[in-house]
Amino acid sequence: MQRVVVTGIGMVTPCGLTAEETFSSLVSSKSGVGTISLFDASEFPVRIAGECRGFDAKAILTKKQQKETARFSQLSLAATKASLADSGLELTDAVRESCGTYIGVGLGGLELLYQYSVTLHERGPGKISPYFIPQVIANLAAGQIAIEYGLRGPSYCTTSACASSAHAIGDAADWIRLGRSNVMLAGGAESTITGLGIAGFAAMFALSKRNDAPEAASRPWDRGRDGFVCAEGAATLVLESLEHALARGARIYAEVTGYGASCDGHHITQPAPDGRGAIAAMRQALRSANLEPSSIDYVNAHGTSTPQGDVQEAKAILEVFGEHAHAPGGSARGDQLWVSSTKSAMGHLLGGAGAVEAAVSALALHRGVVPPTLNLEDRDPECPLDFIPKVARERSIRHALSNSFGFGGTNAALVLSRFDG
Repeated sequence: MQRVVVTGIGMVTPCGLTAEETFSSLVSSKSGVGTISLFDASEFPVRIAGECRGFDAKAILTKKQQKETARFSQLSLAATKASLADSGLELTDAVRESCGTYIGVGLGGLELLYQYSVTLHERGPGKISPYFIPQVIANLAAGQIAIEYGLRGPSYCTTSACASSAHAIGDAADWIRLGRSNVMLAGGAESTITGLGIAGFAAMFALSKRNDAPEAASRPWDRGRDGFVCAEGAATLVLESLEHALARGARIYAEVTGYGASCDGHHITQPAPDGRGAIAAMRQALRSANLEPSSIDYVNAHGTSTPQGDVQEAKAILEVFGEHAHAPGGSARGDQLWVSSTKSAMGHLLGGAGAVEAAVSALALHRGVVPPTLNLEDRDPECPLDFIPKVARERSIRHALSNSFGFGGTNAALVLSRFDG
């Protein structure tokens, strides 16, 4: 079985338009959440989101690409371009022949679905663009990337709600592990900050309504949390077999050592009250990495800031990690498990969240700095873990676990490990 390493990282997020900007903002405790500017939300009950402010598709895409793509694909193309540049990988014919693109997306081109529905209603079928379907379907982020770089390995989209891009990374790593390719591009993208998207999540009472304090709205595990903050963005990781990466002298951020996936089989939106699906995914990831729970130093949690979800995840982590995680006073020893939610700073990227959080975990391993949980003023007593409140911490991390859970009870967990040669 081949070992799999991360050699390139590209991110476009509410916290920064590059991986460096994003990670620097996170460890500096800066929030990327603000008042919605992508559409007029003045009459909406929720008027805040995590937007990729300053992102300009015209600066990186051709006119043809702009015409063919929705915003989620544009974000993904930008993240992928950055990840390839970061990796220093030469796309030879041999690499292109088997290099695949796995990009997880939850909802696809929601903004254009709405716009074309209005066009159909007001102007008739003759006014629908021939680009409409290719723009909005979720697999076209992966498809556009493959076309842009002439990649002829497998190309597909995992659509599993908020676990979409974690599944994409896990599946891509398995493809390399089985010896089917030496290189894969894996990640996720989402852009649903539209009237339809915000109204839909608000109708479920899923979103925070702290409109007057957007930077304080996402507050995982805080007693005052009132829902998640919708966000957009993308991340792409360049994954390589260790042999291939070493042969070309690549810089290695981390190794993908474990992957677990499960389903609650319980409810369309609510997690199973006993946490069985989350527990199963984490334990499966640990088994595949051949690690004991005590080996994990850091968990980048799903941590969305919802009243029920945060408690269930905390209980699941306690069930898996036991005393290694238990911190009743809110602060564990330096050798115990640290947990944080970077959604506290950037909001919830939905289908793109797992990839961004895996990328952040890889950078934390590489740099020895762990991002904090912002806005944690009054920790929920049902969640007795060390959530690294407010301020980043330095630590030499050996192994990190990244959790992603989604509607329909779908769960994914990734283990990334420090590469020491």
